[in-house]
Amino acid sequence: MENEKTVVSRNFIEQFIDKDLEEGVYTTVHTRFPPEPNGYLHIGHAKSILLNYGLAKEYNGKFNLRFDDTNPTKEKTEYVDSIIADVKWLGADFEDRLFFASNYFEQMYEAAVKLIKEGKAYVCDLTPEQIREYRGTLTEPGKESPYRNRSVEENLELFENMKNGMYADGEKVLRAKIDMASPNMNMRDPILYRVAHMTHHNTGDAWCIYPMYDFAHPLEDAFEGITHSICTLEFEDHRPLYDWVVHEVGLFENPPRQIEFAKMYLTNVVTGKRYIKKLVEQGIVDGWDDPRLVTIAALRRRGFTPESIRKFVELCGVSKGNSSVDYAMLEYCIREDLKLSRPRLMAVLDPVKLIIDNYPEGQIEYLDVENNLENPDLGMRKVPFGRELYIDREDFMENPPKKYFRLFPGNEVRLMGAYFVKCESFEKNENGVVTEIHCTYDPETKCGSGFTGRKVKGTIHWVCAATAVQAEVRLYENIIDEEKGVYNEDGSLNLNPNSLVVRKNCPVEPCLADAKAYDSFQFVRQGFFCVDAKDSKEGALVFNRIVSLKSSFKLPKPE
Repeated sequence: MENEKTVVSRNFIEQFIDKDLEEGVYTTVHTRFPPEPNGYLHIGHAKSILLNYGLAKEYNGKFNLRFDDTNPTKEKTEYVDSIIADVKWLGADFEDRLFFASNYFEQMYEAAVKLIKEGKAYVCDLTPEQIREYRGTLTEPGKESPYRNRSVEENLELFENMKNGMYADGEKVLRAKIDMASPNMNMRDPILYRVAHMTHHNTGDAWCIYPMYDFAHPLEDAFEGITHSICTLEFEDHRPLYDWVVHEVGLFENPPRQIEFAKMYLTNVVTGKRYIKKLVEQGIVDGWDDPRLVTIAALRRRGFTPESIRKFVELCGVSKGNSSVDYAMLEYCIREDLKLSRPRLMAVLDPVKLIIDNYPEGQIEYLDVENNLENPDLGMRKVPFGRELYIDREDFMENPPKKYFRLFPGNEVRLMGAYFVKCESFEKNENGVVTEIHCTYDPETKCGSGFTGRKVKGTIHWVCAATAVQAEVRLYENIIDEEKGVYNEDGSLNLNPNSLVVRKNCPVEPCLADAKAYDSFQFVRQGFFCVDAKDSKEGALVFNRIVSLKSSFKLPKPE
């Protein structure tokens, strides 16, 4: 009916935001992505980036990229640079809205002083072990620190002495004065500041005290005018402390609202930073961007596109319940993105020479071949053809089983886009390995000539030997042994010994000679491949297999 309205499904975060805007709690929407620069981002972070950016864009609001760099023991400029590159690559535009928590250190210090003056924070001399002991358990209340009732004046002096470097690491901390009997352990006088004589990547040696995440994070959001602090479910129990900080500091007219959503878990992949770091340090992978990993940098290097990641995140959806997603769905998304947009070229990964004995020696002809049979808009290309070719070793058998329709003695096949050839003989070396296959061709059977005289059941791909470009091809599998699962009983990783197979001196079409980093193609019958951005050089091409051509994966039907 004409008057019927289309019902648009809104996820629970959008419903919260709609309500806030309708009630006038906020007049705009301002989100942020706040990574700690202590490693490279992975596929799970992509969901948070795209969710926060997407909400800001949907409501015509603002989006910040902010580094939560309050822990100098683990943070590096390398990680800052990689995160900026990842966020830009995903298409989350933060324009000139790049911030660092460390730029607010002075304001955070002043906020802590304000809490001390109001009797809401105190300097504590308990050791870390004693603090844990005094904290209590989930069923028993904690005990108050013997230093909890220091005077405001003493706390101010001690806190300033902490700032001035008069104490060793761990000697004193600043704690919030909340409730040691709270059923929420996070509210039992949490630590706000600790002493750490460390050089910071951004502020150098200007500070020797650093704010804890649970104190710094809500303040950063409030300083920047964030309206909705979108974070993952593990921070749900921290929300009361988040709200306590922004309300008790009391400098903000409309403090931000924290909303939690479920993380995205992928089956049989490694996302933990400490595990990836160990793989890097042990030389098992060649860096945080090794194509077997699922860091965003690794996915980019392997050949995944921003569009495929965005599609994947969209299909995963937003929910309050944790669940796992099959890695095959990510592969489905990249296949869908590439299959109509990339040319289909020929590459031979395990070559054996094929000689057409009745083809003129020295002659090279150029065949017109469609770049993508499913997308005529990609046009045609000229493919050189000559007397000597390379074919894949698996496309020839001396004694084939039934229903093997490729090349064997006496059998005729079509060379893709070219002619029919018939196997007449073959040669082996002293080890019994086939080194040459001899054929004859029928010039009447040229592809596109309209020949209808007879049919063949097999079609194989090939590359002209005279014009071939030699390339290295890397075939990737999951770095985890999927049958055994991710972890051993001792917590170590179950690594797949066949996660990388390198094929050297693979003949590929000459049009690939000028391929640049990140250029991607479909190699006929082999999969989708991308030029490796780290190791590929002019005259020494390296291709990474992004994904194979087929999978049994199917999108789940909508409920």
